Amino acid sequence: MVAPVSHELGGDARRWLLDWARRVIRAYLSGERLAEPAARPPGVDAPRPCFVSLHTTAGELRGCIGTFDDSQPLWEAVQEMAVSAATRDPRFAPMRLEEVDDVVIELSALTPRVPIRAEDVVVGKHGLWVSRGGRHGVLLPQVPEPYGWDRVQFLEHTCAKAGLPRQAWKDRETQLEAFEAEVFSEPHGGS
Repeated sequence: MVAPVSHELGGDARRWLLDWARRVIRAYLSGERLAEPAARPPGVDAPRPCFVSLHTTAGELRGCIGTFDDSQPLWEAVQEMAVSAATRDPRFAPMRLEEVDDVVIELSALTPRVPIRAEDVVVGKHGLWVSRGGRHGVLLPQVPEPYGWDRVQFLEHTCAKAGLPRQAWKDRETQLEAFEAEVFSEPHGGS
């Protein structure tokens, strides 16, 4: 079963990480270099994988990139993924500096992935990693809820994201892994 979040982030850490992500994006797009933050709230130095999602103020996705690497502190992972979400998501043109104030930043601090059986997947609780051969696809726990997907639809959409047949989750060759996420975002409208 999926390991629960071992250390939830407090409100100060969440606010700090969201502000840090925005400052990092703004600095990168301005060509400025940020110094390593000297004062950081508790929890942000713990090694933890994360995803950074950027949404327009209308609620549309503008970029989303993440990592399952847990070898660096969370604040550093957020720094790298924030820049990547703003400039390297292949689904979108790189963000321009004038767009920074028009996005809402959402962070997902993740637990490690663990194998899971399809019947044990809980929509809204688990994120999914589906892989077979050299292909893999990931959907965060918060993705299926707005669409009203059930467990089977969630599995099918994750398979499709991997470029696999929608029913690939039923194949013994397909690996299913689950993770949980502590998801938090800025209020609508950004900073």
